[in-house]
Amino acid sequence: MNRISFALRSFFSILFGGTLPADIAQAFGYMKPAPMKAAPPPAPPKPQAGPADGAVQILAILQRDARLIDFVMEDIAAYSDDQVGAAVRDVHAQSRQSLERYMKLAPVIDGVEGTFTKTEGVGAAGIKLIGNVPASGKAPGGLLRHKGWRAEKVDLPSTPPSLILAPAEIEVE
Repeated sequence: MNRISFALRSFFSILFGGTLPADIAQAFGYMKPAPMKAAPPPAPPKPQAGPADGAVQILAILQRDARLIDFVMEDIAAYSDDQVGAAVRDVHAQSRQSLERYMKLAPVIDGVEGTFTKTEGVGAAGIKLIGNVPASGKAPGGLLRHKGWRAEKVDLPSTPPSLILAPAEIEVE
């Protein structure tokens, strides 16, 4: 039965393609078997930076320069308002310097908070409507409660992706 299949395949292959199929030629000894090449091992994937890596990197910078994560993760209930205020001043100043060094931030709407502002010309992602929002989800304007922020420029130093925000510090005596 196998020979009939070979005969029909050979006939039509020669008729329409002009050549004998490679597997049939090899089966009858008309062609030497091709040596099998070992597939090269796949190259390890390159680590690629994505949006999450930038977020982790900026958090690492804020931790390194201002100890922001230490401050936020600390339970401050036991401290007096004066102690918290003193700590916040340092964290605030150092965080601001770090952001200004690596990013250029601008308000989404450059207006005076508390005044009427039109929404035209600002993308839907740049506006969050609050209060009596119409059923359509759109409004021509309203009172500006917060200007919003957008990053006009981000210039983070190039580093390999990592989930470490700050390494543990161990003092050796």
